[in-house]
Amino acid sequence: MKKVQVLGPGCPRCQEVAANVEAAARAAGVEVEIEKVSDPTDIAKFGVMFTPGLVVDGDVKVCGRIPEVDEIKAWLTG
Repeated sequence: MKKVQVLGPGCPRCQEVAANVEAAARAAGVEVEIEKVSDPTDIAKFGVMFTPGLVVDGDVKVCGRIPEVDEIKAWLTG
């Protein structure tokens, strides 16, 4: 199971990232645990200054933009 963290205040862009993660996981046949991190202090601990951010198994994959489903799928299966 992959641990995925969506970093952001819970805005529509952050919700879109979470939805894209769910779609990518379904498409890849990968089980994911999605955690939403909204506390600014916790987000800063990842070194992320712009949200939304996406972390897969502790590795920051993107910040400041919404990643595409295919992009996330590659991170989940790679």
